Amino acid sequence: MRLVIQRVSKAAVYVDDNEVGRIKKGLLVFIGVERYDNDTDLTWLINKLVNMRIFPDETSKMNNSIVDVNGSVLLVSQFTLYASTKKGNRPSFVNSADPKIAKLFYNKFITALKELSVNVETGVFGANMQIELVNDGPVTICLDSKNKE
Repeated sequence: MRLVIQRVSKAAVYVDDNEVGRIKKGLLVFIGVERYDNDTDLTWLINKLVNMRIFPDETSKMNNSIVDVNGSVLLVSQFTLYASTKKGNRPSFVNSADPKIAKLFYNKFITALKELSVNVETGVFGANMQIELVNDGPVTICLDSKNKE
């Protein structure tokens, strides 16, 4: 599984010009699921995400987590995180999970965050979405559960 995490002061997601999710201070998280992902990948990423200290403390040092700042997560599915550009000019997505499997992990991710008392807003799985955000910092971090980084 891969995450692209952006610390935001606000973010929103739209489908067909209708707002489907909005957060203020928090994290915009794009999630891609690989065909070989499992619950171990999910657990590792959840723990990393909720404990990552990327919000400033009173001295402006990145020392607080999403939980510490009572922030929100806007979770958006993005199968293109597994694009392979090795050959030609059109990306291949053969490493992306089957949509039914990916949706299952997407929903498990949402449930796990909520069980940890994180406020979660979402996009619509598989939809064409438009994202509006104000990246705070800017801070953008990528996580990959297979490389553990």
